[in-house]
Amino acid sequence: MNQNEIMRLFVQDNFWVFLVLTVVIGGGAAFLAGRALAIKWRPVWMAAAYMIPLGLALRFFHYALFHAKLLSLHYFLTDTAILIAMALLGYRLTRVKQMVRQYGWLYERAGLLSWREKAPAP
Repeated sequence: MNQNEIMRLFVQDNFWVFLVLTVVIGGGAAFLAGRALAIKWRPVWMAAAYMIPLGLALRFFHYALFHAKLLSLHYFLTDTAILIAMALLGYRLTRVKQMVRQYGWLYERAGLLSWREKAPAP
């Protein structure tokens, strides 16, 4: 597989359109949605479920603005997978911050995406 064939797996029209519309704008919206769900203490599956309508809207924007194929399952799944990844990242970063801040006597940060129980005082 050459580079153009690999690029076609993710990008339908233009790489810059994909980067700006899907990753920056759509991914930013997904990140903020994941963050909002974590702030309200909603379950993590909701972050993934809410990205399906956002993926449909993103596919419509590709179609309406850049004449991409509207009913493309392949590119819909690609866009939605990126949105889900960004939503889960926003969700997890916010949840780690919540657990460490609100339960500071129990937990401490153990990296960017995790927390752990504090060691008992000697």
